[in-house]
Amino acid sequence: MSKFNQKQTVKTTNREGNPAYAMHAKSKLVTQVLTSFFNEAKFYGDNSDEMQQTIAAVIKTDPVFVSKLAVFARREFNMRSVSHVLTAYLAHEPEGKPFVRDTVRGVTVRGDDVTEIMAFYLNTFGKPIPNSLKRGIGEVMRGFDEYTLAKYKGSGNALKMRDLLCLCRPKPKDEAQAALWKRCLENELATPVTWETELSAHGNNAETWEKLIDSGKVGYMALLRNLRNILQAEPANLEKALATIEDPEAVRRSRQLPFRFLSAYKSVSEIAGSRVFDALEKAAVVSVENMPRLDGTTVIAVDVSGSMYSRISARSEVQCSEVALLLGLIGSRICDNCIFYVFDTDIQKVAVSSNTCLLLSATQNPHGGGTDMSLPFRRMMDDHVKADRVIILSDNECNYSYRMPVQTFADEYRRKSGRDIWVHAIDLQGYGTQQFHGAKTNIVAGWSEKVFDFIKFAEVGEGSLEKTIAAYEWN
Repeated sequence: MSKFNQKQTVKTTNREGNPAYAMHAKSKLVTQVLTSFFNEAKFYGDNSDEMQQTIAAVIKTDPVFVSKLAVFARREFNMRSVSHVLTAYLAHEPEGKPFVRDTVRGVTVRGDDVTEIMAFYLNTFGKPIPNSLKRGIGEVMRGFDEYTLAKYKGSGNALKMRDLLCLCRPKPKDEAQAALWKRCLENELATPVTWETELSAHGNNAETWEKLIDSGKVGYMALLRNLRNILQAEPANLEKALATIEDPEAVRRSRQLPFRFLSAYKSVSEIAGSRVFDALEKAAVVSVENMPRLDGTTVIAVDVSGSMYSRISARSEVQCSEVALLLGLIGSRICDNCIFYVFDTDIQKVAVSSNTCLLLSATQNPHGGGTDMSLPFRRMMDDHVKADRVIILSDNECNYSYRMPVQTFADEYRRKSGRDIWVHAIDLQGYGTQQFHGAKTNIVAGWSEKVFDFIKFAEVGEGSLEKTIAAYEWN
């Protein structure tokens, strides 16, 4: 049976100065990468510098793992910036250079992925640029058509698409591509029709949005991000946009993280009617369909303490506590029987059904005290709950009441109840410590509904998140 971190018993302190367990470098890197928008403030400070130190250390011992983590983060968990950082570090560290070309190919989902990788490299390390990075980016650029080059040309950026051509000097496939790149260098590419160019040219009004919606050229994420603008413009074909948002196939193709629906919901909460909320709720529900079910009784405990109230990004109104609640509610939908708690310095049992509204309920979190993670286990003992597993969603910054890791209380529950439960700890901030260790402990990280896959994987002995990344392959 797979047991994540079974031998990790090194005690340390968390950022509050309270007892915790240290994480080994790979586990720490995974949690940092899958819970971070790079260079974004968190409650306990931006951990980007610490993450970069961890990246460099892991590359020296296992560059293949870092390469796979970069692609996994980009393709499976839809994390962009951190995948660029990982790729740039692979190019900089001697041990990572042999894996750069494949990594660049793996993380390039949009045209601006390559400009972002190069911009980070130059801003962090300067010149000279490693040949491995130039070759990797050059090979990817050979697959770009005129639309991609023009859409992501980066006119307002310090590093533009045409700069990449000069820096990497890729060899064109044929005369047609040579001519295309010449037009890119001379800034003579045909202007693509995108929602950005149309709004810039014609303004945020009903006529512009009617044209864009009818054209089908507004991507799914762009519809979510612009939903407030669309509602305010009042286009006659609004229903067509809402039908796209709730369309099951469109939702699946979009691969949106669940909090994106929550962000759109919050942005229109003061101006929208039930039809809009219904579309967003349907989309959120579709996005988590076909997840593996969890049999027996599952306790889900969500940390709503003060440190969870920081926003996940300076450009987002979504709080970490809301992400935690949303993931917890998603988890409740796949359980045969679920007991749902929220806790800070107190604990509350929440009446959650498998059909509870995801988006509305995720915004109902009137808490914000300290963090006493022992409370779920103590409440389970008081109420004589016969659980098969416990899922904790937290930033792991325990700071209240007890001067020992929470593992002590998990062990006490096992002993008193006679239930050899699994403890699945979902890390949402990546500060680099954990509260649990040993057999039947599974450390997971991230804001994606896919974290629940690794709960089932661990319990049936198919491996942990870290092992999945180590075995990850892509085309």
